[in-house]
Amino acid sequence: MKNDYKTRYDSWMSCEIIDELSKKELINIDEDEIEDRFHKELEFGTGGLRGIMGSGTNRLNKYTVGKATEGFSNYLIKKYKSNISVAIAYDSRNNSKEFAICAANILASNGIKAYIFKELTPTPILSFAVRELKCNGGIVITASHNPKEYNGYKVYDDKGVQVTDNIAKNILEEISVIEEFKSIKGLYKTQSEKECLVEEIGEEFILNYLNKVKGILIRKDIIKKYGTNLNIVYTPLHGTGRKPIISIMKDLNYTFQVVKKQEKPDGNFPTVPYPNPEQPEVFKLGIEIAKERNADIILATDPDCDRIGVMAKDFTGDYKILTGNEVGVLLSYYILSSLKEKDKLLKNSIIVKTIVSTDMVKKFKNDFQFDVLEVLTGFKYIGELIEKNKDKNFLLGFEESYGYLMGDFVRDKDAVIALSIICEMTLYYKLKGLTLHQKLKNIYEKYGYNKEKLLSFEFKGIKGKEKIESIIREFKDKFYYIVKENNMEVEILENYENGEREIIKYKKCEKLFLPKAKVLKFILKDGSWIVVRPSGTEPKIKFYLSATGASEKECIDKINKFEKIIKKIIN
Repeated sequence: MKNDYKTRYDSWMSCEIIDELSKKELINIDEDEIEDRFHKELEFGTGGLRGIMGSGTNRLNKYTVGKATEGFSNYLIKKYKSNISVAIAYDSRNNSKEFAICAANILASNGIKAYIFKELTPTPILSFAVRELKCNGGIVITASHNPKEYNGYKVYDDKGVQVTDNIAKNILEEISVIEEFKSIKGLYKTQSEKECLVEEIGEEFILNYLNKVKGILIRKDIIKKYGTNLNIVYTPLHGTGRKPIISIMKDLNYTFQVVKKQEKPDGNFPTVPYPNPEQPEVFKLGIEIAKERNADIILATDPDCDRIGVMAKDFTGDYKILTGNEVGVLLSYYILSSLKEKDKLLKNSIIVKTIVSTDMVKKFKNDFQFDVLEVLTGFKYIGELIEKNKDKNFLLGFEESYGYLMGDFVRDKDAVIALSIICEMTLYYKLKGLTLHQKLKNIYEKYGYNKEKLLSFEFKGIKGKEKIESIIREFKDKFYYIVKENNMEVEILENYENGEREIIKYKKCEKLFLPKAKVLKFILKDGSWIVVRPSGTEPKIKFYLSATGASEKECIDKINKFEKIIKKIIN
């Protein structure tokens, strides 16, 4: 009896619908590669699809994109019956435009109106488009910050929120019943069968979005008067950020220089190993320009321009990266203090963050009237919570992985909005003689220190997946005892897989009110914590470390201890 992967491989190779080029790619590959490409269907989850591009059922290609779109179409038709519309955007990755056109044709062939952006567009503008055009859903072709071999397919609901668990499950059910590619309508048309159902979104729409971004800035007066004082270096990392961000920096009268070698959209990302603004190495070219121009700040956006990395001068005058948590702390404090100063901080204000992001913002509660709401990892949950709390005054959403949002017109992390408020904040503190690093130190000295760190370990393939699951099991069993050996104590275990919060000392369990997920959070007696979870988009296991202390050194020492414990368990 043949293995499942061999059956899928043979079926693919004999299928008359699959083009010859796609088959040719598979002829000379070895058995391990065949298994990797065909051991499963590319999984559709709350992140939609994401994977390496190429031929095979476990790869992203026009057939897997087509199958997902047909399933999404069937879901929409069952839910909304008629007059259905979907907005589509795509980034600078290889094949992104082709996959977007493929999706538009399939939607149109199912009688669904498809609004497709005329050119590559940031992901958050897709969220805006769904809301503005009153669409029933949205699709973005992007793999965010993944390596060049990857692409992805993200799906949004009628509120412009990336679909969360229940909707993703319903869409997956529709995808799962599609057995043959020949049942996918419109897959092979270069133009839609129903031309009137595909409509381009033009530049005037982007201008409408940018005007709304400028409308949410807090200190427009100082920007107007002193904007030229702020000296910025910006890199789009070969992605979609260039046009909207240059436009808004010009409108706000900032002095700026774009990193020319990284300005042009390019799916091969020739100047960086990963187009990820979390990584200090992507700033290398920007630092060279910043030193020449004595810039105040260096900013980098990822390929689909939903995340932003920030570098600013430290106490020695060198450019040093700010972590996603540190930017979240700075923005939270700046927004709260600015609104309070202007007597505009409403009593029902909220900041929303993920459970793996810094707790530092909770320390501001004594000085400002606001609440902190928490969600699982993933900005989709922040967007969903904003939508559920429309009676609250939403100030900021942030996650440690460099995603931020302000305003009421987008429901996803937005690097254009983030850049605009980060620049305003940097200018304000510059006028007071402070860099962002100096201001951050002032905040820590006032409220106490927090330090965070993310550790990622990659385990590829089928065996890698098994290894990740094994590590999570072992971590749960061993962590309590190893921290005790290091004179620390676990006070609470939040097990999101079974939905329980266990208070260790009293052997008492409480219900967690967040969706179930493969996440464990160990909270120590001093408020420090460690979270372990498998990545939803990459073959990685992630450990989020957070330490509290009276000094930076105390926090760093705790983080180092945590890191040793984790590596001991993994090894």
